[in-house]
Amino acid sequence: MSPRRKPQNDRNARGAKGGNSGSDERNIEDVALGFERTEEHADGDYKVRQITGSSSTKPYRCPGCDQLIPTATPHIVAWPAEDVESRRHWHTPCWKKKDQRKPRIERSRNAPRF
Repeated sequence: MSPRRKPQNDRNARGAKGGNSGSDERNIEDVALGFERTEEHADGDYKVRQITGSSSTKPYRCPGCDQLIPTATPHIVAWPAEDVESRRHWHTPCWKKKDQRKPRIERSRNAPRF
């Protein structure tokens, strides 16, 4: 029995050498970057994109819980529909509960909570 050999037209080898078609590359990018959708919320329309763990290459701070989103963690990127510069990275559960949160009030360390 002879040892197995890789076929000459291996799909991974073509992709690495750039011989791949443009549609395959675009599909890989869509999966990595997530699909963009529009959601309606109490404070307006938002563009929302779900990010996969493999495309998340640096840590972000979630505005919902003020905790760190580590690298390689799937999460949500959302921004107001008309303002791309206000793009923020959210934990998925934090984004889903966005409309149910009370406004965050910054208090000094020794201030009473009531």
